[in-house]
Amino acid sequence: MTDTAQTTPTQQPQPVLPPEAAPPPISNGKRKSPTDYHLGFPPYSVSANRTPLQSADLEEVPHGVSRQARDLASYQFPTHRLAEVLQDSAMQPLVVVACGSFSPITYLHLRMFEMAIDTIRETNNYEVVGGYYSPVSDHYRKAGLAPAKHRVRMCELACERTSSWLMVDAWESLQPTYQRTAVVLDHFNYEINVKRGGVKTKNGERRPVKILLLAGGDLIESMGDPSVWADEDLHHILGRYGCLIVERTGSDVRSFLLSHDIMYQHRHNVIVIKQLIYNDISSTKVRLFIRRGMSVQYLLPNSVIRYIEEHGLYVGMSEPVSNVLKF
Repeated sequence: MTDTAQTTPTQQPQPVLPPEAAPPPISNGKRKSPTDYHLGFPPYSVSANRTPLQSADLEEVPHGVSRQARDLASYQFPTHRLAEVLQDSAMQPLVVVACGSFSPITYLHLRMFEMAIDTIRETNNYEVVGGYYSPVSDHYRKAGLAPAKHRVRMCELACERTSSWLMVDAWESLQPTYQRTAVVLDHFNYEINVKRGGVKTKNGERRPVKILLLAGGDLIESMGDPSVWADEDLHHILGRYGCLIVERTGSDVRSFLLSHDIMYQHRHNVIVIKQLIYNDISSTKVRLFIRRGMSVQYLLPNSVIRYIEEHGLYVGMSEPVSNVLKF
């Protein structure tokens, strides 16, 4: 009688996953997600069960894309998503520019561009070749304004991973003095049409790019205040460039256009965008929620939430009651 050897199954080596493919660690019986962040725990910190993890796809600008400069000496106008050739030579090339505080940038700021491009496509006159955010400088002196370097970075985080045509231009934010919107639009015209010569058609012809200011209904209504907007600037913005106006809840942009002499004069250069799905997110509300230790999840991109938390933005700020009551 021979002894039967005791055998054990051969253990197969386990595949080694790259770091980005490995599952997140488990802590306290709960698997943590790289995007599982929360701002509802004052003073502005993550909970014990929600330790944030690095996530390159959320936190970093894609490879090959330069971040905006922090000083004018090294500034370069961003063109990495500016189309070089028109797809349809019968169309007029168009660039959409949004000027504002973006403190912080929200999903409504992103949606405004998408609503704009939908409206523009219906006209069959323009082909959008690029879109830009232009955050104001610190010299704007507005309550609730985070430092310009942070606002520019948050705009980059918001659009570089979520859009294929939006860019951030830091020129306005780097200026030593406050720049009027008319001057900012002149800057875009110089960079795109003067320095670059516009956009090529498929047969090699150079065509100038039309530049439109993208704004919310509240900004347009402020154009009726002569202490905020000079008449010559309004003629320059609306006459030379033009405006895309997104209606906000409770605003009647068309009635305002009818009642304002300068805007009525240039009404053919103003495109009103009707919100089919109303979105009433505002940066003012977001800042208030953060100060109160409330969640801002789904009001702005996770990458922006993470950035705000890491830099402690808006926590110790105070704003006039009138600002908060307006929403």
